[in-house]
Amino acid sequence: MSDLEIPMDILDFLARKITSNVRELEGALNRVVAYGQLVGRAITIDVVREVLADLLRANDRKINIDDIQKAVADHYNLRVSEMLSERRSRNIARPRQVAMYLAKKLTQRSLPEIGRKFSGRDHTTVIHAVKKIDDLRHSDATLDDDLTRLTRRLQG
Repeated sequence: MSDLEIPMDILDFLARKITSNVRELEGALNRVVAYGQLVGRAITIDVVREVLADLLRANDRKINIDDIQKAVADHYNLRVSEMLSERRSRNIARPRQVAMYLAKKLTQRSLPEIGRKFSGRDHTTVIHAVKKIDDLRHSDATLDDDLTRLTRRLQG
């Protein structure tokens, strides 16, 4: 990577703060190293916080799929277990699709990971749900409003 020495406490800090995936962690480390080389400053926790402020803020309020499932179930007056069931009735399937859509839009999780959190559904089911909700939100003002409310609620 470079001749720049990164103290172990900095590496530990990065590993604890950036837990979503290795690519994001590596990207953060590259940003810190590039900054250190560019300005010629020693890498400290304060420097890392400054350089990665946007990333660290985003990671501090991570939204997870469980939170999304609970919020969507609550919004549509369902139990999470109903949403995760095999039932295909519209009053169950639509909220499930909304939750999958929000999981894709608000988390860094892969399609297979999202599918697994919905009772082991396939990634193609998640793709279908995302496309369906994306298409419907443009013609259904109520659905669009639901998505806006849920997103605000989840993002705090």
